[in-house]
Parts: sequence; structure tokens; C-alpha cells
Amino acid sequence: MSFLKNLGEKLIDTKDPIHQSVKQLSIDELKKTPSRTEVINFLLGKIEGKTTYLEIGVRNPDDNFNHINATSKYSVDPGVEFESNPVDFKMTSDEFFTALRNGEVLKDVKFDIIFVDGLHLADQVDRDIQNSLEFINTDGYVLLHDCNPLSVWHAREFYNYKLSPAGGHWNGTTWKAFAKARQRSDLSSCCLDTDWGIGIITQSKTLGKPNQVENPYYEYFVLEENRKETLNLMSFEEFKLLLKQ
Repeated sequence: MSFLKNLGEKLIDTKDPIHQSVKQLSIDELKKTPSRTEVINFLLGKIEGKTTYLEIGVRNPDDNFNHINATSKYSVDPGVEFESNPVDFKMTSDEFFTALRNGEVLKDVKFDIIFVDGLHLADQVDRDIQNSLEFINTDGYVLLHDCNPLSVWHAREFYNYKLSPAGGHWNGTTWKAFAKARQRSDLSSCCLDTDWGIGIITQSKTLGKPNQVENPYYEYFVLEENRKETLNLMSFEEFKLLLKQ
């Protein structure tokens, strides 16, 4: 195994300019603030009365879930990446929403915020968005992590290819599902330029115009050339100003 590892390292020139520039992008992103936790708690704090929060894709609850300030909060994760998996519902998001729809769990519940951070592949994220919108309060928010991949290597489909310039940092194809949702005129959305891109979808606030970038095959280079408009990318300060309007 050590021979194969050494061989792999020799085949990949990590001093190549592309590797170095992409690595620096990751380093810079990790320094950005606020975190997803702070953004979620900020939005929960804007809601009067009791609040209800749902997190899809938890992994280690200490990363985010345990720090969320909501009156009631629920977690969903099948436990693929975190063996102890101390969550409320040990199942996939598809299984959870089916059970929720059938009245088998949390009967007659609506959520103020649903945070989607599960499988980072477009088809799954698209289903998570549609399912979340069915169970969100009219003045609530659906938030998504990893909506702003910094390079084509961050946006790769396969997480385990860690010899890429992005290393172990992986946003997957979440951006495609978010860009698709941004085309809807019945929703308003934006992406905060922090913590790998925090997508925000709501029906009650005006956060900007729908995505009108023509990218029918969701190609990464089109995103890169039209990033701001595709994602409605903005700073947290700009987002807070929109909420005051």
C-alpha cells in the first residue's frame, strides 16, 4: 500500500501552478465569515415566537446542529460518514420526507428553517429542495450548503478523488440544483459568499431576480463566467440590508 501511495504522489505534481492556485482558493475560503451556523442562528433570531429547525445531512452534530438556537430542532442522517450517528432520524432524506408526508413522523409539522447539507449531488439536492419547500412555513427559509464551488475540482461528482487540486474539499454538484431552483419565479433566492456558498431560498422576501443565465446542461465553465448572476452571489452584509427592505 505504501508503494502505491508513493507512486500516486509521484504521478501528481502538487507544485503545479494549478494545484497551488486551487489550494489557495480553499485556504482563503476557510477564512471567510460568517459560518453557516451563524447565518442560521441569525435568521432564526429574526423569527418571533417559537422556532422549528430541520437539518438534512448532519454527519457530526458538533459541526453545526448542536450549536443551532431553535425552540425545536430535528436531525436526519443515514450515518454513512459518522458511525455513531446521534441524530433523531437515522434514514435518508428521501425516506424521512416520505415518512413525514405519510404522517409517520412529526405529524402536522412545518419548519421555519430547513438546512440541506446531505449528499452533494444535483439530483439528490433537487429532491431535497422540492421536499423542503413542501414543509416550510410561508415566511421560512430553505438553506443549502456548498452552493459556490471555487473550481471545477471542488465541483467534481466523486468525493473520493482526493488527488485533485481541491484535495479533500468537496462541494459536489449542489450548485446545479440551486441554479435550477433560482430559475423559478415563485421563489426568491441568493447565495452568501462565505462557508463554501450558503444558498438561501424563500417565498416571503425579495432577494433578487431569478437566474436567467442560459446554461441548459449546467456546465461549470458557464457558472464560472456568470457566477454572480447564476447564484445571485452576495456578501452577508448585503443580505442583511435586503431583509430590512
